[in-house]
Amino acid sequence: MLKHRGFPGRLPGTDFQFTIRRPNPKGVTPLKRLERFKDRRPPDRRADTGFVRALLEHFWDQPFERGNLDAGRLNWLFEREVKPYDDPFDPACYGAKLILDLNLIHANFADAFDPE
Repeated sequence: MLKHRGFPGRLPGTDFQFTIRRPNPKGVTPLKRLERFKDRRPPDRRADTGFVRALLEHFWDQPFERGNLDAGRLNWLFEREVKPYDDPFDPACYGAKLILDLNLIHANFADAFDPE
């Protein structure tokens, strides 16, 4: 499992996790699309924005390996702002390649492009 050096482990000052420390011994948690409802709590929305900002800073328009990125956090963005890059794509592989949809990120997370 690739560890993304320099990628924040969590949203500062919270328990919202962005990365995992070690591979899951029971198997890789598969990526799947989770629906984001409009009534999500503000802390959850801030965590999404912080994660998107970290993804933009580290990968921008380049394909990247899933590696140690937290599946739970990726699932809120998967198949929208974060898309599969490999064909065929294995959602249960730490080595699976992903890519950011910058246009969709700009539309859905415009504040992730702006400095705090």
